[in-house]
Amino acid sequence: MIIIGHPWIKSNRFFKIFAEKGFEKSQADDIILLEPLVDSHTLAIHCQENDITFAVVVNTLDDALFANALGAKYIICEEDDALMIQPIANEYLFDTRILVLIQSEKDISKIARGHIDGVIFAEAIV
Repeated sequence: MIIIGHPWIKSNRFFKIFAEKGFEKSQADDIILLEPLVDSHTLAIHCQENDITFAVVVNTLDDALFANALGAKYIICEEDDALMIQPIANEYLFDTRILVLIQSEKDISKIARGHIDGVIFAEAIV
């Protein structure tokens, strides 16, 4: 299971951007965070074309399918959405990993029991 943002585990920060000028403010090891995909698909294409690691916040299966097709490393979603998306991601062998945004350490085992790829703490997002 992937655990991002926990103080015991070193991980890259997720840097939220809304326009191309946001890339300039990010650091080389940041994972660019885009949301929503309908408004940021051109940024996702830019990331794909320039080998920039990125994640997308999604709340529909369609957005998850597009995020995977665009080369997102991670999809971040709510638990209910992850429970719907994860089996499809497994069936189609997504390269993209599904993460659930959590607030508390006690949510980790609950998400693991749902066979979701991983979790991300809000503290990992800037």
